Amino acid sequence: MSINDENTPMPMPMTQKLYESAPSSRQVAKFMTASTLGATLLFLSGLTLTGTVLALIMATPLIVIFSPVLVPAGITLFLVISGFLFSGGCGVAAITALSWMYNYVQGKHPFGADQLDYARNKLASTARDMTEKAKEYGHYVQHKASEVTHGQGS
Repeated sequence: MSINDENTPMPMPMTQKLYESAPSSRQVAKFMTASTLGATLLFLSGLTLTGTVLALIMATPLIVIFSPVLVPAGITLFLVISGFLFSGGCGVAAITALSWMYNYVQGKHPFGADQLDYARNKLASTARDMTEKAKEYGHYVQHKASEVTHGQGS
């Protein structure tokens, strides 16, 4: 019996193995495009970093000289911009709330009206229950008070 009988497959030649494992032309094109784009972006990133460092080095003396003026001016500018943004945000919130209330009162059923109605009904039913319990407790206290006063009067 030989080593290569009918059950054992014949080994593939080396060139056929390389041909089957080689990437397709589409994969090669994708790789080349990605590597070219990556290298270009990496170069631009380094160029930008270099330019930023050089600009910072040249601007440092001016920043140091003008810092007594620039720091308070920056703080003031920050506070003014923050105030305007906060004021505008409060105005937008107020207009939104008033618009929602107007639509709710008109019966147009704005977003969240179901939750508001549910909360209102739940609060009203709880208030009714508490009122009934308070009346019952008031009658109970009144009854106990009359028992005490009638018991002392005998």
